[in-house]
Amino acid sequence: MNLTDLIATGPVLADGAWGTELQKRGLPLGECPDGWNLSRPESVAAVARSYVDAGSRIILTNTFRANRIALSACGMDRDILAINRAGAAISRQAGGGRAHVFASMGPIGKRLAAGEVKQPEVLAAFEQQAAALAEGGADALLIETMSDVSEAALALGAARKTGLPVIVSFSFHTGENRDRTMTGVTPEQAARQMTEEGANAVGANCGVGIAAYVSICRRLRSATSLPIWIKPNAGLPEMGNGNAVYRTTPEKFASFLPALAEAGADFLGGCCGTSPDFIRAGAKVMAKR
Repeated sequence: MNLTDLIATGPVLADGAWGTELQKRGLPLGECPDGWNLSRPESVAAVARSYVDAGSRIILTNTFRANRIALSACGMDRDILAINRAGAAISRQAGGGRAHVFASMGPIGKRLAAGEVKQPEVLAAFEQQAAALAEGGADALLIETMSDVSEAALALGAARKTGLPVIVSFSFHTGENRDRTMTGVTPEQAARQMTEEGANAVGANCGVGIAAYVSICRRLRSATSLPIWIKPNAGLPEMGNGNAVYRTTPEKFASFLPALAEAGADFLGGCCGTSPDFIRAGAKVMAKR
């Protein structure tokens, strides 16, 4: 699949959050959601279908933590290959030819710079996950919610071995202006390094919310000619009854999509706090452009 062809007619709408949608279907707080690809595939498929029905032309996979290092904390590392293959296959079937599948690859959950894990181990973990996602039928690989460019580069190198297009997305929410990743990386630094490393697209997800991501998007665009992926949170969460509550409404969220498109975004979706209602509202707004 060629990403340039996909965005030829304008920004493409992706999906929204997965974890909260699975929680609505019974996933207990704190439980590793990736395991549901094997134990509750029908619930995972329902999330994917809900986004396709809402207007998503790209859906992700329930594999955000499905690398060997992250899954070991859940006691599921023996099922890594099955979890990833199933995650890609579930989304592909749920898409029914109406949506492309960009398989999710999240962080390892340990710090390279602190010596908690070594580079060869990280590379091997990402290679294993990427290969399984490709075998499951993914159209592209999305390395998302990254903060460390070294970890992102390892994930990118591993993912490129599959021959699939690879997007690398960072989360910006720290620093005086909340425009840096947790390790201090700026949008410009992230875009330039991932471009040099051979990414097919770069972007930002999660973070401080959609309003702040307009300028983040503009800065990414200034530093690369690659397609830009933007998938912000529904604002910053507040705690209520032990749960994260997001105050941004679907309509408010959708109202920022044209500004993101003007700032250079080629792919638009939502992260934490968003739902099919956000995508539905976004589809209506983008249809009027």
